[in-house]
Amino acid sequence: MKVASFNVNSLRVRLPVILPWLAKCQPDVLCVQETKVQDVDFPADAFEGTGYKYVFKGQKKYNGVAIFSKSEIKKVELGFEDEPKDEPRLIKAEINKINIVNTYVPQGYLPESEKFEYKLKWFDRLLEYFQKNFKPTDAIIWVGDLNVAPEPKDVYDPEGLMGHVCFCPEVTAALNKVMDWGFVDVFRMHCDKAGQYTFWDYRMRGSFKRNFGWRLDHIMATKPLAEKSTACYVDRNPRTAERPSDHTPIIVEFKN
Repeated sequence: MKVASFNVNSLRVRLPVILPWLAKCQPDVLCVQETKVQDVDFPADAFEGTGYKYVFKGQKKYNGVAIFSKSEIKKVELGFEDEPKDEPRLIKAEINKINIVNTYVPQGYLPESEKFEYKLKWFDRLLEYFQKNFKPTDAIIWVGDLNVAPEPKDVYDPEGLMGHVCFCPEVTAALNKVMDWGFVDVFRMHCDKAGQYTFWDYRMRGSFKRNFGWRLDHIMATKPLAEKSTACYVDRNPRTAERPSDHTPIIVEFKN
């Protein structure tokens, strides 16, 4: 089973990148973030004939999550049970008896802002969500743009970037609390090298060519499932396409 996560930064704009990549890579499941499209305008016609079923929740211009699957999608849930639900940031589904939780975690804006506090609380709410609905022994894949680079080797300039809302002790601690519930960073199971990034900022000229990136997109799994993983890697090719997203897919493969 092959599962991918991809922050597309506008699903409709990125269709010329996504559709050829889907046809070539053929993941069994693709989790997408930042679709930036309200549900009524979701480009369903573009995916007819691809062999993928899909579920989604979006809003205009911001956020938005979707799951594409070759297999039947069951038990779909959106957002948190408490308010604000943040439905365009979390979508859960069961596929082939595996729970897939696709998240787009708030970025945080500035460390001194209310948005940063909201980001930290969002991780607390996510932990409560897992505690209430699952056990660490369940088969769970948690994926998405988590807007956290967990370690110094996950950013191109650890000293210069320390204190950023995606790279600071507070967000690392918030992420680790969720991880300690029972998740494994599957990418780091298979690759310990620095310089392995999933995001390169548009605003920095030549960031991709110079590999000035961040590892913000992640695939986590509960231990029983992580032990079945055979590979986990970043596919940089979509970032080289014309009009690419500022992110690129991360992919995990499991033995059946």
